[in-house]
Amino acid sequence: MRVIGAAGANALTTRKLLQPLVMGPRKVSDRLRYRGQLFDFRDVTAHSPYAPPRFHWSLSSIPAERPPCGPGWIHEIKHDGFRMMVRRDAAGIRLLTRNGHDWADRYPRIAEAAGALGVRSYLIDGEAVACDGNGMPLFDRLRYRRQDGAVFLFAFDLLELNGQDLRREPIEIRKRELGKLLRWSAQIGLQLNEHIAEPGDIVFHHACELGFESIVSKRLGSRYRSGRSPDRLKMKNPNAPAVKREAEEDWGRNQWRRR
Repeated sequence: MRVIGAAGANALTTRKLLQPLVMGPRKVSDRLRYRGQLFDFRDVTAHSPYAPPRFHWSLSSIPAERPPCGPGWIHEIKHDGFRMMVRRDAAGIRLLTRNGHDWADRYPRIAEAAGALGVRSYLIDGEAVACDGNGMPLFDRLRYRRQDGAVFLFAFDLLELNGQDLRREPIEIRKRELGKLLRWSAQIGLQLNEHIAEPGDIVFHHACELGFESIVSKRLGSRYRSGRSPDRLKMKNPNAPAVKREAEEDWGRNQWRRR
């Protein structure tokens, strides 16, 4: 479904487009703790003895004041949850956090859906979320583990499939392959985070009206690269609970440093 019109886009249609989507920010550290070792992942290679097996550092977004509106961009809702890599290989199913922990036992719905995909191996990038009855994310349910059995993953990128490294492929190719992969499973533990090919200002406006935290804009043709990239921009809704929570946490850290 597409948003109707431009500046005078039909709000009801846009709401129907965005309603199934949830979002929220999680800061991505440049360091990863794995087996007791703390290191800068940007300085290691796949052959490093300290790198988790077949684990790829996640792409992160650059904050922006306004979204791009040109035709060379797609836009996604940003989930308020835990950033997570879902990995399947000869070792089995793993749900890898940004700190290198395997949470497959914590989130059985995601693990079950991941195991149902009929392929030999893959690496999916996404956000684990817990929602209320209206489909909106509630981060406290993740933080205080009130809904572990109902947590699912919104998948937004595919880095590897059946031994083929897809990180050099354009974002639109990776999204297409991800959509094809997830259609193999009817389980709700893995959901495709649909992109919206409309002007970014319209998408952001309606996302804010619906109470979402932010949108992420991705440049068409861009590759999956480690760290922050100008091909991936994030616009925050200052009135969203997730943004207010992040500002309060930052304020608290700054106050502690001043003491």
